[in-house]
Amino acid sequence: MTSRMPTDRPALHRSLAAGARPRLRPTADRRPAARVAAATALALFGGVVVAGPAAAHARWFADPAAGGDWGFFFSPVPLLLTAAVVAAAVAWRLVARRLPTPELPLLAPLGRLAPYVPRLLGIHMGVSLLAYSVTGAFLTPSLPLDEVPGGVFAGVVQAAVGIWLITGARLRVAALGVVLLGPPVLLAAGPVALLETADTLAVALFLAVLPPSDRTFGRVTPSDAHLRWAVLLVRVFVGVALITLAFSEKLTNPDLARNLLAEHPEMNLPEVLGLPVPLDVFIAFAGASEILFGLLILSGALPQVTVLVALVPFNLTLLVFGTTELIGHLPVYGVFLALLVYGSGRRTAAALPWFPGRADVRDARTGLRRAVADGVTAARGL
Repeated sequence: MTSRMPTDRPALHRSLAAGARPRLRPTADRRPAARVAAATALALFGGVVVAGPAAAHARWFADPAAGGDWGFFFSPVPLLLTAAVVAAAVAWRLVARRLPTPELPLLAPLGRLAPYVPRLLGIHMGVSLLAYSVTGAFLTPSLPLDEVPGGVFAGVVQAAVGIWLITGARLRVAALGVVLLGPPVLLAAGPVALLETADTLAVALFLAVLPPSDRTFGRVTPSDAHLRWAVLLVRVFVGVALITLAFSEKLTNPDLARNLLAEHPEMNLPEVLGLPVPLDVFIAFAGASEILFGLLILSGALPQVTVLVALVPFNLTLLVFGTTELIGHLPVYGVFLALLVYGSGRRTAAALPWFPGRADVRDARTGLRRAVADGVTAARGL
């Protein structure tokens, strides 16, 4: 025997006769997906448009320039573009609150790689450091080993830390070794150069908080607190690196960007497309775009879309600059992989847009003391 729900047919007929329409279930689950798809397409188009100096490290490939030209930044076009990208980043985070998490369910299978992210990040960083030593650079392709205090010895230490990171063993101590590579850069090239390499520090701090385990392939299942802090450190320092580069190589150093475009005219996309865009406007646009990338990563909002957008210019520059660009960007590629993987998992995606409160800071201080104690104990055991 089956039962049927009673239906008030006379009432329904009366409402239809009066001109009312029956209510249909809203397709709320479809609309956010459509909005995300449209936003992704638009963002990817924007990524293609700004491909060029927006992702290229001009200092690696162009004749040097003194920089410090704040007059260029405070001219109308760079200021307006910078204000626009800051507003866009704020809007990005606000819109993200109204969209599902993860925002691109199609990428959900990537979330299965989450336990292996620390191991993969260590490999990215290790290969980069080892390649620097082999090619005679220190922490960045633009800093030769012979300009660093210690010279060859510094290169040997850098290579040793790189090999250690590749092995995946006790990477919390190896991460401290990466941090100790910073002072030679500061002495040799100054604070701005150190900030430009903050993406390296980002990976080191991530591994200090969340190192791979001794299990197969370094598999680790972190607590929510450890994951939130590790991802936050990555977001902050990669954002700092990108924003610093926007100013040091473009917005306050337009001559360096002009040198890059003169030596590599194929990077001047408006000229290639035959668009009447003045050179300095394009440089300002590239610098503002790099600020936008930094702010979007810092915000942690819509991480899947953010990474897919950022990968467009970062990959297109490989066609021009090849191996040097690949080695220099390996830490950033590792960070992009981490954000994409964590942003694709239902549990891990919630950690990406997180910012700490007072209670979180107090708990972090306690955890930091324990981590330092564990690191000292591990170092003594080597």
